[in-house]
Amino acid sequence: MPKDALIQKSLEINLFYQRIMKEHLFLIETHLPCVETGYILEADILKKSFEELLSETTILSNGMISEDAINSNEFVTKYTLSAEEITSKLTGASINTKITEAELTLKPDKDYDYTGWFEDTICNLNQRSRNLLKDVIEFKKKLLSLVLTCKLELMLYPDMLEHLIEEAEIYMEVLEALINKEIPKKTTCGELNFWNHIMAEHAEFIDGMLDPTEGELKDAAKVFTDRFEKLVKECVDDASSKIIKKSLEATTEIRDYKKTATEGLLECKIKSIIPPILADHVLREANHYIRILKNRK
Repeated sequence: MPKDALIQKSLEINLFYQRIMKEHLFLIETHLPCVETGYILEADILKKSFEELLSETTILSNGMISEDAINSNEFVTKYTLSAEEITSKLTGASINTKITEAELTLKPDKDYDYTGWFEDTICNLNQRSRNLLKDVIEFKKKLLSLVLTCKLELMLYPDMLEHLIEEAEIYMEVLEALINKEIPKKTTCGELNFWNHIMAEHAEFIDGMLDPTEGELKDAAKVFTDRFEKLVKECVDDASSKIIKKSLEATTEIRDYKKTATEGLLECKIKSIIPPILADHVLREANHYIRILKNRK
């Protein structure tokens, strides 16, 4: 991979996934019973470690990433800061909102000089991200094993915990490629199936966390689940332009649904057990997938 492409791709991937990982850990930290002080502390330490990396990545990214990436709203949205402030206040768990404030001011690449020194810095960042991610994956898998053997209570669905592991593992795949200075290799169908599966599970989780009285929103979530699961079944070998188009249409629609839900939660107009930061989290993932699909067209 050319030096400039490696640097920009690394920064954009880490900006997106480092935030996703630290929010996963926040969810785990705040959904463990108060008696599990050891695991709560471990989740908090790992979360703060990813916050430190994300803070560093944000500083390095200013003027170095593409305008397309910034405009995609996959790093932060206009709701992220409010969602963090409200969720932190409601749970009592810390969130470093200064990172979000800094990300909201990020500027795109302006023909920056990608020096050899900077390439070494980015390669080191990728290595440290991988090392921390390895610990996070092991932690998540340990918790899942304990939950499945009824040795630990966690107020998250086991399937959601598996979902968090899958997203960490795809981040690991991309990091491994970048560390080897290679373009992450995944067939179009493989990439679409991964993200269509993720979108289907998002809809399932939203349905399961909405209050039973929120019938219209729950019905819409069920429709999205079926729609994305059908797309996964349709993409068998390599994706056609038709599947890409259908995936983009479906993801744009669920993005709008998630946006409406995020606004409703922030304004306290929707009854649910969905933390506002989780709503913004899945909105950003839809934004990320939309950018992937547009680049596949």
